[in-house]
Amino acid sequence: MTKSLKEFLDKKVDEYNQPSFIKDDPVCIPHLFRDKADQEIAGLFAAIFAWGNRTTIINKSKELMQLMDMRPHQFCLHHSDKDLQRLLGFKHRTFNATDLLYFIEFFKYHYSSSPSLETAFTRHGRSVEEMLSGFHHYFFSLEDAPPRTKKHISTPERGSTCKRLNMFLRWMVRNDGKGVDLGIWKNISPSQLICPIDLHVARVARKFKLLKRKQTDWEAALELTSQLRKMDTADPVKYDFALFTLGIAERY
Repeated sequence: MTKSLKEFLDKKVDEYNQPSFIKDDPVCIPHLFRDKADQEIAGLFAAIFAWGNRTTIINKSKELMQLMDMRPHQFCLHHSDKDLQRLLGFKHRTFNATDLLYFIEFFKYHYSSSPSLETAFTRHGRSVEEMLSGFHHYFFSLEDAPPRTKKHISTPERGSTCKRLNMFLRWMVRNDGKGVDLGIWKNISPSQLICPIDLHVARVARKFKLLKRKQTDWEAALELTSQLRKMDTADPVKYDFALFTLGIAERY
């Protein structure tokens, strides 16, 4: 790894890790709220919806929050059957009302005994791999979990990159004072995070020789993060700002 590559990527991180980044990125959805639980629920929905056109992702996330009266935590805990009826027409790509109703059921179950979604991850181990695998099992542990919904919560056990969940963890964990990531979780260290990777990020990473693996899967996410840790041990995932925007905005 060359010094010039680190300098280039650090410059790109500084360029994009700014409040101006928020409005055009799904991270704007949890930023609509001040309450921690609202930020968590809004953030998870926005992350799960985050594939395809970013404007559509943001609009659909806002639509859902409005259906929940802009109080997602209260809605999940205290909704009536009549409240749920207004959600039945909601759909985003392959995410439909069946999936949505189960997500709400899970949130009600979890928040009835815990003030934060953080414990839904940290109870399963110290590594992010253990947390993501454990979260998947926990999320679908309720009696009537629909099989179709499982495709929306990925797991390393199936080789998935877990891109959207890793992005969600970045939002919740990183707290660098720049204003983009919320940094509201304190029991996971930024040094533990795994870089969100999709085809665009993988393409840029291979171009910079940060990734040799040909498949874009969980092992690729680990390999890329390992290389990023050589540039910043404490906060490797900050380079997501550089790799993502080079791949999407600049089509590097």
